[in-house]
Amino acid sequence: MPQPVQDPPGGRRAVAVWSIGVAVYFVAVIFRTSLGVAGLDAADRFHVNASALATFSLLQLLVYAGMQIPVGLMVDRLGTKKVLTLGAVLFTVGQLGFALSPSYGMALAARALLGCGDAMTFISVLRLGTRWFPARRAPLMAQLAGLVGMAGNLVSTLVLAPVLHGVGWTAAFAGSAVAGVVVLVPLVLFLRDHPEGHGPAPVQRGSGGSGDSGGSGGSGGFVRRQIRESWAEPGTRLGLWVHFTTQFPAMVFLLLWGMPFLVEAQGLSRTTAGGLLTLVVASNMALGLVYGQVVGRRQSARIPLALGTVGLTALLWAAVLVYPGDRAPMWLLIALCLVLGSCGPASMIGFDFARPANPPQRQGTASGITNMGGFIASMTTLLTVGVLLDATGDNYRIAFSTVFVLEALGVSQILRLRRRALAREAEPERAPRARPLPDAAGREGP
Repeated sequence: MPQPVQDPPGGRRAVAVWSIGVAVYFVAVIFRTSLGVAGLDAADRFHVNASALATFSLLQLLVYAGMQIPVGLMVDRLGTKKVLTLGAVLFTVGQLGFALSPSYGMALAARALLGCGDAMTFISVLRLGTRWFPARRAPLMAQLAGLVGMAGNLVSTLVLAPVLHGVGWTAAFAGSAVAGVVVLVPLVLFLRDHPEGHGPAPVQRGSGGSGDSGGSGGSGGFVRRQIRESWAEPGTRLGLWVHFTTQFPAMVFLLLWGMPFLVEAQGLSRTTAGGLLTLVVASNMALGLVYGQVVGRRQSARIPLALGTVGLTALLWAAVLVYPGDRAPMWLLIALCLVLGSCGPASMIGFDFARPANPPQRQGTASGITNMGGFIASMTTLLTVGVLLDATGDNYRIAFSTVFVLEALGVSQILRLRRRALAREAEPERAPRARPLPDAAGREGP
């Protein structure tokens, strides 16, 4: 009688393997956010205006969001190591290309390549966490991965910025690209998709309707089946809307519009505004550990935490935007930045709905669908705020009203889906079950 496969035990080896994957994600975030500290330098180097400069960020988000489902499918089909390796190669080449680009067009192509490689990292790291650690640890491992990503953001601000101004554009960006090679070596040599005896059930490629078997039809059938079955789960859709509703306020603030809002609308110096942006990152890192522990211990806290974060974010934004007079007081801006720091940890809760709703062989696809939510909301808000600023003569109060519209849309979908998702999750057959080990012929046991 085959022995059942138990929950992954975790342990030192799990931490070592997971750390390799997280190191790759850490470097990807450094590369992703490196433009944020080099915006003025990029405008001078490529002789572009603010709109063309903003295209760098928008293109990167567009590529990242568009790659999420394809990357999820790749992770499910090819495994974590292959996808992470490809991602590391792409974002390293992209960063090096950005360093050496002589023109705006080539620099734009380099950032698109970087965004493509970056898109392959986070879902892969999430999968490592579920493969190597017990299920009860998954929320904490996801939050820790997000925390490491925010640390990469800090490195861009605190390390890359002074290096850039000290040694110049080409040396700073080309030198930073070396970090991609450094993490690629242990990735290729030591990373494994899962512990021995804890692999996922093999993906069935020959079932599921016409086109599901044979040649390219089998590949197309696999893709359609993975997406269809993942989307059919209410937990996957709830995860997408939680991610959509919680992530974008902080993303938009950090990626593009926070500095102009604080300097132009609130009259702060660039140094003070930069300090407030750093406060958002620091708050994110601190709250990530808290959210991970709470969700790991009490699954019932997921919806209250997500909706509470959305409500508090909306309240602080409203207080800042409607404050009498031209400028909000510093204490209120500090409170806003502290609360914006909770948006990242809250967005990770979306994966905690998608994860139990899908079997191991669909985790990558479900995570990709979930991860699209926040980036779609971020792109929508980035564009809408810019259009409204141009249309209203830089009226930030009107422009940032977009935040409330998207939050209201997201909350309505969360409330609509939460009962079905939680009821489905509570069904007895949804509980994790041990999978029999394959016999000598490679067949699954009964």
